[in-house]
Formats: sequence, C-alpha cells, structure tokens
Amino acid sequence: MAKKSAKDRMSNEINAGSMADIAFLLLIFFLVTTTIVEDKGILVRLPPWSEEPPETLKFKTRNVYSILVNANNDLLVRGEPKRITELREGIKEFIMNPQRREDLAESTTDAIVSLKNDRATKYGTYLEVYNEVMAAYNELRDEQANKKFRKDYQYLTQEQKKEINAIIPLKLSEAEPTEFGQE
Repeated sequence: MAKKSAKDRMSNEINAGSMADIAFLLLIFFLVTTTIVEDKGILVRLPPWSEEPPETLKFKTRNVYSILVNANNDLLVRGEPKRITELREGIKEFIMNPQRREDLAESTTDAIVSLKNDRATKYGTYLEVYNEVMAAYNELRDEQANKKFRKDYQYLTQEQKKEINAIIPLKLSEAEPTEFGQE
C-alpha cells in the first residue's frame, strides 16, 4: 500500500453548500430592513362622485382670478402674461383688494382662483403654480390670524382656524386640462 503524500490529503475544493443559505438570509435581511419611500403627492379632497352633471354657476368675472398654463409652461393670468414669481403677490392683492378696485374681487369670500393647464404642461410647472397659490392663501391666513389672535395660523385652535377660514376661504377651481396647444 502506497503512502499518501501531504499533497494528496489537501483538497483544493471550497465547501459552497451553505453559500446559498447565506445569500438567502442576506436577501431577507435587506428586504426587512429597507424602508420604501412613498410619494406623498398633493393632498386635495375631491368632491364626491356623481352621475349627474354639475349645475352651471355664474360668477362675476371680477371675482375670478384665472390662471392658464400653456403647453410651453407660460402663464397667462387674467389675460396677461406673468411669471410664476409674480403670482403670489397678485393673488394676495386680488383676494384682499385693499384699494377697492373694480377689477379685483368684491370680497375675500367671493374670490375664486381658477387654474387651468394644458395636457402638455410639465408637472414641475404645475406644482410651482399650485404651490404659489397655496402660499398666497397661507400668507393671507397668517396675516389675518396675527391681526385677530396675535398668533400664526398654525398655532390656532380648531375654532380659531374655522373663523379665519370663514374670512379667507380657499376657493380653488381646477378646470379640466385642454389638449396639447388648445386654449
């Protein structure tokens, strides 16, 4: 019987039998510990669904602040081109109408902001415009809260917030988007 040398006794194989188990455990570990980010979107409460067509309401044109965003992401505000940076102050002036001008809203409760987009409008532009509209309302409510309660709107009680909301109600009308390039 021949003697086996040390070379023969050493094996060059690596036992990989448990590698699949380890990979599977690592996969489970990373799936369990990873957090999945959810898109928040815009929180808007929509009216309840109805099969009946909505009734047509007539508004005075002076009470409607119409904003049209076209396919080129340009703004047309009450028939005049404007930049997004001018939007917030324009909305605030329209709603409050401090000089009692005939072309601005009759009162804060009658003021309506109408937003209409083209289907080709970029989502980023839509969000910028929407944020400016909401910022204008938030600033007006903060000003009213500071005047009436000497606190910012966010620190008011629910009853106090209802009072401010009655003075400056959020009336935002989002019209159905038009097809690419249509008015």
